[in-house]
Amino acid sequence: MTDTWLQAAALILPLILAIVFHEVAHGWTALALGDPTAKEMRRLSLNPFRHVDPFGTVILPGMLALTGAPVFGWAKPVPVDKWRLRNPRLGMMVVAAAGPLTNVMLALVGTILLGLTIRFAAGAQGGLALTFWVMNLFNFIRLNIFLALFNLLPIPPFDGSHIVEGVLPASLARPYRRLRRYSLPLLLILLVALPMAFPHLGIVDRVVAPPVLWSQGVLFGLAHDIAGA
Repeated sequence: MTDTWLQAAALILPLILAIVFHEVAHGWTALALGDPTAKEMRRLSLNPFRHVDPFGTVILPGMLALTGAPVFGWAKPVPVDKWRLRNPRLGMMVVAAAGPLTNVMLALVGTILLGLTIRFAAGAQGGLALTFWVMNLFNFIRLNIFLALFNLLPIPPFDGSHIVEGVLPASLARPYRRLRRYSLPLLLILLVALPMAFPHLGIVDRVVAPPVLWSQGVLFGLAHDIAGA
């Protein structure tokens, strides 16, 4: 197995876990707040095939990667009916925040596992299996932090847009909500066309990357402390 294939393989499982737990967290939180829609539609499963969107999860990210554009995508959203929530306005904010919060918690779990692996496997002759495990943990931490912060962008249909909508007064929330019908072209303009035309205005590079890199540095530092290195 070449290094390239090893690196690609070490991305698959962390990405699937990060996406699936993110989506299921929305559904479980909605259920706890009174909306059983996701449960009724059997979307509280950890089966990744229930959450993969062929275009948003596979085709679009692949096309963007091939063209050198910023890579983004989405899973099939877990259905939430805000009007079945006990408190629709606050409930939608909490449901939206549950996904990114879950990714942060998963990143912390990955950090602890990475630290313990380094601590107890130092000097061990683990070979390819140990290398592959450590690569998965590094990617698991990075991907979960990126997904958490990327999804907090206040751009429909990301989770951040639901949080912003809940904070806005009703007179502003209504027109803001209507932007969701233009989600795909809006995303392509803001995340692909704009950075390609004006690289210094790239939202991912300018807005998302700095806190992602800072957070990763903190977590890798924590893993170093746990390892006792």
